[in-house]
Amino acid sequence: ESRAANAPNKEINIQWYIPSLAKPSNHTETKVLLLYAYNTKPIKISNIKIFSSMSVFSGHLWIPLARIVSLREKLSNLKQQVEMLMQSSKSLSSASEPTSFLEQSETLKIIPSKKPIMNVAKVHLDEKTEEMAKRCLSEVKALLSVVPALSLPLTEIPFDVTLQSIASLEEMFDPANGCIITEDSLFNWIVSLFH
Repeated sequence: ESRAANAPNKEINIQWYIPSLAKPSNHTETKVLLLYAYNTKPIKISNIKIFSSMSVFSGHLWIPLARIVSLREKLSNLKQQVEMLMQSSKSLSSASEPTSFLEQSETLKIIPSKKPIMNVAKVHLDEKTEEMAKRCLSEVKALLSVVPALSLPLTEIPFDVTLQSIASLEEMFDPANGCIITEDSLFNWIVSLFH
């Protein structure tokens, strides 16, 4: 029971391994190991010795560290851009619907929060941000695709862009941490790259 795993929904779990002892020669670039596991149906594992499932998958990919660092920086910039778009759309909507300070403070009191809740509303991207997103996601696709030769640049964004989905991608490419991805359309896209 102490080693049980429980996933009530489908999710991808990402972990990174940075081999500190395996020093590359001058001719090879530093690579890190991306370890992933995902389930396509809810699961509860109570005994790992007898567990077998057709809905649980795992694998690994060696990825150049320099490309991960570069991609994470681009995803961070994309997240900032999405946040700015959300702020400007909020400003426009709040200008058309004035709310008194008292109403705002009452609303804030009703929602106690231990950690900040990410916005899961779909963001309408402007042309510049959409191009930025396509470039970032094309790079994600190139890094994760099992057959890199088939990894053509994206012509459209393959999932709903929300602040949460972009933040999850940024977390995913942070080699110092792991992450769990549960957002439906982002989950489906990443799983499609692992096949």
